Amino acid sequence: MGDNQKNTKFEVIPAIDIYDGKCVRLTKGCYDTIKEYSSDPVEVAKAFKIAGYSRLHIVDLEGAKASLPVNLKVLERIASQVDVVIQFGGGVKSLESAKKCFEAGATEVICGSIATESPQILESIVTDFGPNRVIVGTDVREEMVSVKGWKEQTDKTVYDVIRSVTTLGITKIICTDISKDGLLEGPSLELYRKIREVFPNITLIASGGISSTEDIAQVIETGSDGVIVGKAFYENRINAKELIKWLQKG
Repeated sequence: MGDNQKNTKFEVIPAIDIYDGKCVRLTKGCYDTIKEYSSDPVEVAKAFKIAGYSRLHIVDLEGAKASLPVNLKVLERIASQVDVVIQFGGGVKSLESAKKCFEAGATEVICGSIATESPQILESIVTDFGPNRVIVGTDVREEMVSVKGWKEQTDKTVYDVIRSVTTLGITKIICTDISKDGLLEGPSLELYRKIREVFPNITLIASGGISSTEDIAQVIETGSDGVIVGKAFYENRINAKELIKWLQKG
């Protein structure tokens, strides 16, 4: 991917994970690894906006656990106070829960487990709100999709799931390599290359393992359209403002 494409197309999306109303991060999706970074996710969102980011990836970790959104009040506060595009996930497993997320201020909802387990529910959300407001999150171990907060592995490959949801008109896909998430040990570059080769027309957002600007440069080279960055920001491995300058510079 050339520099011009990087400047105009590639997007870095800061992640805000919410648990008990606070901004936290997990390692490899394990809830017993919770580390709190801020008691006020709204202030975190404001800081990312001031740094120059126009889209945020917000995950309701309690919602993911409970199979329905729990931190909608926090979403509401962020949406009302920070002018950004919000992609919101965590427990979006019914048409009703998707509706509540949109009402609370989500721009797009992220659907994970239902894409594999309940495609008819995913279809109903697409029917009511349109495919452009739905992002499918695929969480994978060795190309096999896991569901229910990464606790259960399915017999579906990431390619099976993407192929299925694109028939509904969904074009945005987040792919998280569970084995990399929160470890700051680098992303699954080969996985993203393979997905891009098989599905050249989707919007592919990489997630998991980002630890440096060099990691992001390598993700850009896979042909991905964006990357979610979480712990690397919070652990000061990457400076949010400096990264924006680097992206603009090319």
